[in-house]
Amino acid sequence: MSRVLVTGSADGLGRTAAESLLSAGHEVIVHARNSERAAGLDTLVGRGAHLVVGDFTDRDGVRRIAAELNDAEPLDAVIHNAGVWSGRPVMPVNIIAPYLLTALLRSPRRLVYLSSSSHFGGHPSLKGVDWRGSSVGSYSDSKLFVTTLATAVARLRPGVLSNAVDPGWVPTKMGGPGAPDDLELGHRTQEWLATSNDPQALTTGGYWYHRQRQQPHRAVHDEAFQDRLLRALAEETGTAL
Repeated sequence: MSRVLVTGSADGLGRTAAESLLSAGHEVIVHARNSERAAGLDTLVGRGAHLVVGDFTDRDGVRRIAAELNDAEPLDAVIHNAGVWSGRPVMPVNIIAPYLLTALLRSPRRLVYLSSSSHFGGHPSLKGVDWRGSSVGSYSDSKLFVTTLATAVARLRPGVLSNAVDPGWVPTKMGGPGAPDDLELGHRTQEWLATSNDPQALTTGGYWYHRQRQQPHRAVHDEAFQDRLLRALAEETGTAL
């Protein structure tokens, strides 16, 4: 069985993924951004899940989570599920936090990043990006960046399985009740990539939709763009990958 961190697991796809992994016998670390939301995870903690708390808009909070996890038993996998659409700073949650966790966590050998079909509308330009989230920022850009991060990690860390997943437009709080995709299918691919020994799940550098490997935005596989993105994130956070 695997030890898996699922970020943003207080509700939505993160919650369903954490519940499913627990039911399958895996050791799960759930995450909430504050104590109020953490209280909603009492049921999962009662079933054996471990809990970490930290607001992903706060870089020091992300660093504290990484330090706490590095002091515990090694992780086998991280599902970078936490994300925001609007109303909260987009770039800090959707790309800065997963980048920092990737740079700081020592042990995971499988990394799964939640992307979106919206990444196709993102712009492969780093000019004027509001990494601090003072304004809301572009959700599409953030998902292009995190998909590119997944592929860059696959290239630069050959011992790590790093993939991005489009869960579909599913009826979560973010997706809305009228979302047309299947909520059940929305969390299965990331669990499979994090824990399965199926030959396909043991590949890296993919962009997946419902266990089918797809072609992402062409910038995702542009190594020059990957390198520019990593340099910008390293400079912004003071932490190299």
